[in-house]
Amino acid sequence: MNELPQTHSRQVMNQILDLLRLYPREPESLIPLLQKIQETLGYLPPEAMEKVAVHLSIPEGEVYGVATFYNQFRFHPPGKHPVKVCEGTACHVKGAGVILESWERRLNIKVGQTTSDREFSLDRVACVGCCALAPVTVVGEKVHGYMAPTKVDGLLLAFQLEKEGKKPLEP
Repeated sequence: MNELPQTHSRQVMNQILDLLRLYPREPESLIPLLQKIQETLGYLPPEAMEKVAVHLSIPEGEVYGVATFYNQFRFHPPGKHPVKVCEGTACHVKGAGVILESWERRLNIKVGQTTSDREFSLDRVACVGCCALAPVTVVGEKVHGYMAPTKVDGLLLAFQLEKEGKKPLEP
């Protein structure tokens, strides 16, 4: 299991402190505050959860408990290219599980993790609303329908070629 990354940037700490000032010091602020921190930073660094606990005067364990209970929260910075595999009903029926396993195998990470080079992160989502294209994967903002394990390989090859400065062939 990956360790939680430590963020020691003064800029990040200032962002966290600025966000804390926007919320009342009451336990009801916990989830909205965590959501806002993640929206701003892309994930919940350990330092943020520590500061939230102090701000709301609740045990740090309670903050971690809530954050780990809801699958909307991530504890690692997202990759440059976030990969989201739809697991809605249509995608599930059409093989989303196999697609997710293909991404995990090819990226050598599990759901909720980011590759060591921070290029890709992998998440599952409930539905992206493109059921007619099932199974679907969203990479960045681009929807890729009718996914198959070979398409996972093709997308990764296209990113590698782009990274090397070569233009991939258009499908």
